[in-house]
Amino acid sequence: MSIESTGGVPVNAEPVGADIDAPAQVPSSPQKGMFGITGTGDVSGFGGLVRRRPDVVGSPKPYGSYFDEVTDALEEAYPLFADAIEKVVVDRDELTLHIKAEKIAEVAQIMRDDESLRFELCSSVSGVDYLNSDARRLHVTYQLTSMTYRRRVRLEVAVPVDVPVPSVTSVYPTADWQERETYDMFGVVFTGHPNLTRILMPDDWEGHPQRKDYPLGGVPVEYKGAEIPPPDQRRVYQ
Repeated sequence: MSIESTGGVPVNAEPVGADIDAPAQVPSSPQKGMFGITGTGDVSGFGGLVRRRPDVVGSPKPYGSYFDEVTDALEEAYPLFADAIEKVVVDRDELTLHIKAEKIAEVAQIMRDDESLRFELCSSVSGVDYLNSDARRLHVTYQLTSMTYRRRVRLEVAVPVDVPVPSVTSVYPTADWQERETYDMFGVVFTGHPNLTRILMPDDWEGHPQRKDYPLGGVPVEYKGAEIPPPDQRRVYQ
């Protein structure tokens, strides 16, 4: 081993704590001890994290902005409003309508077609997994835009695992691939979808990668003839 003339740093020295092919360290708690860190220096930030789980409660009227006009118009156009809408939440200047899953397609139809609403575009459908904080852990959110009135609204449904959600592709064709992605990543099944297949993962893939209880690591990455070992077989710095 040689020593550099400037600074006395060993050349070609084996990194201290490096262990080739050592199993990855699994912290005792998923909220701290990441990267094998104990004590100070937790670069993940989880060590000092205090996670709040506030209850999402409905907002009282008046909601402000154009939000009252939207909810009043929907209530007038949709006779089942009181049964279908679980709550209306206004937070950070955003309007979210929490809807019973079985009513989502009906509500979407009214939101698009009613002259007082005219939400012509569904720009996004995405999933969220509230593991251990909501019995109906899988949520699906729909971002709607009214190009006529220049307004936005979010629709949200919540279901337990293995409970299907009606597809809105017959109302918003743009939801086609987005519902497929939500199915692929979160396992939400959309009934009535014209071709509900995986869109990112291989057809024979097991599991849904963005669920909070999906196991991490253990899958090698292959590209251009090279192979990267799975995370639990890579070098670990301690």
